[in-house]
Amino acid sequence: MPPPADIVKVAIEWPGAFPKLMEIDQKKPLSAIIKEVCEGWSVPNHDNYALQNADATNFYITEKNRNDIKNGSILRLTKSPASTAQELHERIQSSSMDAKLEALKDLATSSRDITFAQEFINLDGITLLTQMVESGTDFGDLLSFTLTAFVELMDHGIISWDTFSVAFIKKIASYVNKSAMDTAVLQRSLAILESMVLNSQDLYQKVAQEITIGQLIPHLQGSDQDIQTYTIAVINALFLKAPEEKRQFDENSASILDCPLTEMAHILAQKQLRSIILTNVIRSPKPINEEMAHQLYVLQVLTFNLLEDRMMTKMDPQDQAQRDIIFELRRIAFDVECDSNNSGSIEKRKSMYTRDYKKLGFINHVNPAVDFTQIPPGMLALDNMLYFARHHQDAYIRIVLENSSREDKHECPFGRSSIELTKMLCEILKVGELPSENCHEFHPMFFTHDRAFEEFFCICIQLLNKTWKEMRATSEDFNKVMQVVREQIMRALTAKPNSLDQFKSRLQNLSYTEILKLRQSERMNQEDFQSRPILELREKIQPEIMELIKQQRLNRLCEGTCFRKISSRRRQDKFWYCRLSPNHKVLHYGDLEESPQGEVPHDSLQDKLPVADIKAVVTGKDCPHMKEKGALKQNKEVLELAFSVLYESDEYLNFIAPDKHEYCVWTDGLNALLGKEMTSEFTKSDMDTLLSMEMKLRLLDLENIQIPEAPPPIPKEPSNYDFVYDCN
Repeated sequence: MPPPADIVKVAIEWPGAFPKLMEIDQKKPLSAIIKEVCEGWSVPNHDNYALQNADATNFYITEKNRNDIKNGSILRLTKSPASTAQELHERIQSSSMDAKLEALKDLATSSRDITFAQEFINLDGITLLTQMVESGTDFGDLLSFTLTAFVELMDHGIISWDTFSVAFIKKIASYVNKSAMDTAVLQRSLAILESMVLNSQDLYQKVAQEITIGQLIPHLQGSDQDIQTYTIAVINALFLKAPEEKRQFDENSASILDCPLTEMAHILAQKQLRSIILTNVIRSPKPINEEMAHQLYVLQVLTFNLLEDRMMTKMDPQDQAQRDIIFELRRIAFDVECDSNNSGSIEKRKSMYTRDYKKLGFINHVNPAVDFTQIPPGMLALDNMLYFARHHQDAYIRIVLENSSREDKHECPFGRSSIELTKMLCEILKVGELPSENCHEFHPMFFTHDRAFEEFFCICIQLLNKTWKEMRATSEDFNKVMQVVREQIMRALTAKPNSLDQFKSRLQNLSYTEILKLRQSERMNQEDFQSRPILELREKIQPEIMELIKQQRLNRLCEGTCFRKISSRRRQDKFWYCRLSPNHKVLHYGDLEESPQGEVPHDSLQDKLPVADIKAVVTGKDCPHMKEKGALKQNKEVLELAFSVLYESDEYLNFIAPDKHEYCVWTDGLNALLGKEMTSEFTKSDMDTLLSMEMKLRLLDLENIQIPEAPPPIPKEPSNYDFVYDCN
């Protein structure tokens, strides 16, 4: 007869004694269980003791988390969180430096547990730590462990960041601004400043008064990638919180205080941040880790978001300064003077302007300013056109004159093309959207030029003109050409070129003819015949294909996946692993110290969840760990990767998948375990691919074409290469 569900068999340790095997009744109060354990070892004052996980976490067992205890768990009888907090509170004030250092080490470790953290904070422990930092008497390891404990305590979100004094902020900033500082202290200080800026607008103002870009840049020029990562994270945080309204700005000042986004970008350009990151980070011999890639992605997004203001600004047809830009485009293209003293009547000049604006490819030939009232792309399109005309003048003149000499229906309208292309590039680069917390896809080529977006446009507008000619397009084909150009750009970006020249070279190999070949190849691979016999055959073999997909999903669950634990306050490198047992009856899971290199064996995963106990699988907003995050735009991608397993009455196992593919694999596999339909987009894609393949094989079989059981042998390497053409 199986044991009752509320009874958990565990081992409990006590220093100096043999571990005790014990059955815990989860219906009994935790205090009663602790009392029973203490009496078994004749330990007095059971109120001063608690149970703790005897693993790397050392987390305390509480009424809230006691249901996480599984059969076979090893627990430890130890002093209660309140007693430990009181003891450490006293020890860190010791006059002995050695005793103080040991206490701070213990505090840094214990502070990871929210139960202990709450007790220590209740003793006004945060204030004590900040006073120790402000006094400036501690240094080296003492200061390092003090800041580590502070970061761990604040990470629980128990108290607000708004409570800190200017003296504390100045002290933390001083550690960052010093040229030579202990690596651990510098790392913690940068992490604290990032959290301050992200969590409080008031603290942003105070931090911005103390931190200068010039003092942050030397940390990027070192060889420690962790320091570089934290430094870019601080710069990103300052970017995110920078005010958008225009204010007075002194170019000679290095302070970031009150700088609007565009002015802060000007400071970063002055300090050559881009070239420093390119040289010391992107082109460093060290491989870029995932966290650094994320911070570079965030910086890339925030940099492109500086274009949003121009993208959403309509042109004022009555603004003479803006109209002068259009006159400048005409002057450069046709080498004419555009002043108001030109000879001839007003009607003649208007007729001449209208003719030239038509050659430039504007939709409104009489008043081209109207073309730039559409947002997006607004004035950003005009900015790009002027940049192209000034910095790539030969290419600009060639495109305009080349098209003005063609027949009307075959000319590629430069003005209209530039406006639509700018809008497309903004969509591709997601200008105006906040960075995703879970993305690390950055493009190295955008760090190779101070005007990367404009140069990107210049390459793409020339591509558009080239593709237009290759397609022999007319004005009716405009949208078709834009679709091909988008495909060419997206395919080239997928290769992650290291420079704009590499991007240009990649586009050269993606001509319209090559795009047609790629489309044809992909179409053949996904060919779907619509005749009735074929549809009937598809319907007949679909169940066995679905069963095949189901088995693949379950096999993937048996291999398991490493999931990242993401804190709501800052990114953390904490992992846990989950996998399905080979008999498909139990989910094994447990915490990991670092990301594994391969599969994690079942016996190293302490926790288990019987599949029979699973009640449901929920996704997205319905997940318990996403309910408070769902409204935040920056958590959109995390929301799309979240799913939870519900078991018992109100217990959950919460997941955030590493990517969309793993999300689909796990939600499909869990639904298959529960006997429910697999509905993910990957299931549909796999179904189409496998059905198409199976259909082709069966049709080949009908034609009596023999398909070999084994693949043909690989040809042997020739004994000599004399057949190669001799250029001499």
